[in-house]
Amino acid sequence: MFGPDMIFAIPGLLLAMTVHEYAHARVAVAMGDFTPRMTGRLTLNPVAHIDPIGLLMLFFAQFGWAKPVMINARNFKDWRKGELYVSLAGPAANLVTAFIALLLLAAVGGQAVWLYNVLKLIVLYNINFAVFNMIPLPPLDGSKVLMSFLPGEWAYKLAGIERYSFIILIVLVFTNVLGMIIFPIRAMLLNMMSIIVSLIF
Repeated sequence: MFGPDMIFAIPGLLLAMTVHEYAHARVAVAMGDFTPRMTGRLTLNPVAHIDPIGLLMLFFAQFGWAKPVMINARNFKDWRKGELYVSLAGPAANLVTAFIALLLLAAVGGQAVWLYNVLKLIVLYNINFAVFNMIPLPPLDGSKVLMSFLPGEWAYKLAGIERYSFIILIVLVFTNVLGMIIFPIRAMLLNMMSIIVSLIF
């Protein structure tokens, strides 16, 4: 990724992280928890959301994470529903962003090479970010979605895996298992979006 093309990747990387975490913060506040606002996370400023290791992972492996938005589920009227909606908000925002970029990509075509490259990477990084974060491994969003449906004892046991999550992720990356999970799903989502876009244009 490092090289002449890195300049095209930066907007996609920053946008993927920012819309993801902002969506978490926005939905949490809408559900009654003002913690994201008080901690400065209800913002579209990328600086507030960058996690250095997660950003490096995005550069090197095409999937990564941002700094998690702190929430207090006790402020939700229904903590299970609150956790579910907040957790889904980030990946959903990434997919919407990817679709909008794909629409713009279809409209622009190859008229401006630099813009085409930027939009293409915005599409890819946002889909990757959405799919990666839906893996059911704490503290990723997929685990929180799963925990909102699990009985308390099972949810507690799943949350306990978080202490080993970074090691598990490193193993999955270097054995290419993570890529084998993410890239086929990305291809499927991209194909579905492309079909919709082709019906519009």
